[in-house]
Amino acid sequence: MQGRRLLASTLILLSWCALARAKDLAVISNKSNSVQSMTLPELTKICKGQVEHWPDGKAVSFITRDPTLPDMKLLLEKVYGMSKEEVKELIANANHGRTNHPAIVVVDSDEDAVKRVESIPGAVGVVDVYSISGAVTVVKVGGKLPLEPGYPLHGN
Repeated sequence: MQGRRLLASTLILLSWCALARAKDLAVISNKSNSVQSMTLPELTKICKGQVEHWPDGKAVSFITRDPTLPDMKLLLEKVYGMSKEEVKELIANANHGRTNHPAIVVVDSDEDAVKRVESIPGAVGVVDVYSISGAVTVVKVGGKLPLEPGYPLHGN
């Protein structure tokens, strides 16, 4: 009897771990931004702090949870394509000398990311798809919205 309980508990734990790795991410934007869609290479440049301004002149700030966290593995692999150490160094270097509008802002939770994107004109962010609120705009990546087949930030 105890062996069955242990096996059942282990299977439940393993399924939760699989779900955590299969997290779908969404790109969100401040409502005042004109950006509605971007390519994966454009997103990569924004995530790396290589884009300072939108075509309309607004400063670009990228808001995210720490890309080196297990929940953000998809972002680390598909967007950054770098090791955790390289991403940490990239974030520190991207923000050097940009005190008025940091290139990359790391927050503690998806909820914090949504609030920051909502409050900063020019901001875009990446959050779990289930953290999206009506206070931000969901941005297409590669012509697809989250949960559509072929969306590049799909967790499976």
